[in-house]
Amino acid sequence: MSEDQQLFKAGQAILNKNDFGGYTVPTQGLYPFQWNWDSAITALGWMKFNEPRAWQELNVLMSGQWDDGMVPHILFHKDSDTYFPGPDVWGADKKVKSTSISQPPVLSSVVKILCEQAKDTQLRDQTVMAMLPGLIRSHLWWYRDRDPENTGLVVSYHPWESGMDNSPAWDEALERVPKVTWEYQRRDLNHIDASERPHKEQYDRYLYLVDLFKHKQFQSPDIYRDCPYKVNDVSLISILHRATLDLIDLCEQFNVTGQGVDQLKARATLTAHNMHQLWSEKTHFFHSKDLISNTLCRVKTNAGFLPLLAGLANKAQAQHLAKEAQTWMAASKYAIASTDPREPQYEPQRYWRGPVWLHINWMIALGFERSGYRDVAEQIHNKTDMLFREFKFFEYFNADTGAGCGGNDFSWTAAIAMHWLLKP
Repeated sequence: MSEDQQLFKAGQAILNKNDFGGYTVPTQGLYPFQWNWDSAITALGWMKFNEPRAWQELNVLMSGQWDDGMVPHILFHKDSDTYFPGPDVWGADKKVKSTSISQPPVLSSVVKILCEQAKDTQLRDQTVMAMLPGLIRSHLWWYRDRDPENTGLVVSYHPWESGMDNSPAWDEALERVPKVTWEYQRRDLNHIDASERPHKEQYDRYLYLVDLFKHKQFQSPDIYRDCPYKVNDVSLISILHRATLDLIDLCEQFNVTGQGVDQLKARATLTAHNMHQLWSEKTHFFHSKDLISNTLCRVKTNAGFLPLLAGLANKAQAQHLAKEAQTWMAASKYAIASTDPREPQYEPQRYWRGPVWLHINWMIALGFERSGYRDVAEQIHNKTDMLFREFKFFEYFNADTGAGCGGNDFSWTAAIAMHWLLKP
């Protein structure tokens, strides 16, 4: 058996191990529920050896969709005491217990990939036709509830919604958020060393925002008016835009038309028109934007490469990003670090402040490939492949040493390796 075959079998075993009966937990203990973008990405791994299970993963995720169209960032299908904050803290009384925020909506892009790879075309067609109305409503929720001023640039109300939880890009915006005064017991530190996790003062502010959403009864207009944290997240905007284009393609493929599809096309056009607001001519890079201070988030993070995935960078910008990627990759032994290693906020092992994440590297490489920079895409692929083969299936990896960090036997790491890196 070749090395790729052995690793593929190991990845397959991880997904089977983390299968909780129709949905996949990211890893046991640390993350015992169904996470939104984790689940979508994990479906790419399931598709490699179990097509029905891949579609089931997405159907179970969509089963928790709110009536307004939001697909929550966590679904609490079963009780667990190994994670905090749980459904009692979030206070969202829905048909499936959940959080009250979402996550980067990569789902429609994954559905398109699964459609292209499907061998069981009857199952594919039945599943996608049933899923499309919910996918359309989920995208319209983003554009309606998270862009009330019709700018084309949706707003995030919580760092967890970005998926890049404690990125240094959010530091200044998060400082204006008050800290909770009630006592709580974190559970993540029971599983992972504190040096790899966010600090308590960040958690104090995260929980204040959770309380705010609950106090506002999850009403988007009230939250938009009063939330002390409002950010145009460049990664979220880019992933949403790519997914919207993919969703429009799916609607055309399955002959789905109507006002909702027309609205998606109009909002995609608006995003493309206004994306320049997140580009800095000083740094030649894309940054998120703090809407309250009306300033770009200054720290360079790997999110700034993701507009390439969405086709939102022009030729000159893409050229700058290609040069930046090569310089960035040379600044740490393993790449691409989630924070520029030259930034003072860089921490190579701490959650989203420096480590390498396989699924983000996949999206960045795909963006460079689509932009015509196949050499850069191949370089990212090779560096990711080297890291993965040496250190295997951890949640993320120290950008200086390559050491595995966070949870082990991690579902989306296994899935992306099976989808992107391995050729069994």
